[in-house]
Amino acid sequence: MEKETRSDFKKLKGKRRIIDHLDQKLLVLLNQRLRVALEIGKIKRRIGKKPYDPAREKDVLKKLRLKNRGPVKQQDLIKIFGTIVKVCRQSQT
Repeated sequence: MEKETRSDFKKLKGKRRIIDHLDQKLLVLLNQRLRVALEIGKIKRRIGKKPYDPAREKDVLKKLRLKNRGPVKQQDLIKIFGTIVKVCRQSQT
């Protein structure tokens, strides 16, 4: 194996470790977000509101789009966070 190839494999392994670490952080944050969404669901039930609030969801996605500086493409950002918001909303029912 050439020196450059070994070096590249070592770099790849290091980058994958970083990705694994970031995935763990994302998992923690997703679970934190869902816990808060569950609390919100309880509050909504007590005050007679439905889980689905299209204006709020639109506002959440708009704020994220405005803050996004990439490299995540806007359409991918909406897909990702749209799914997160949907899962959190569905947990409130």
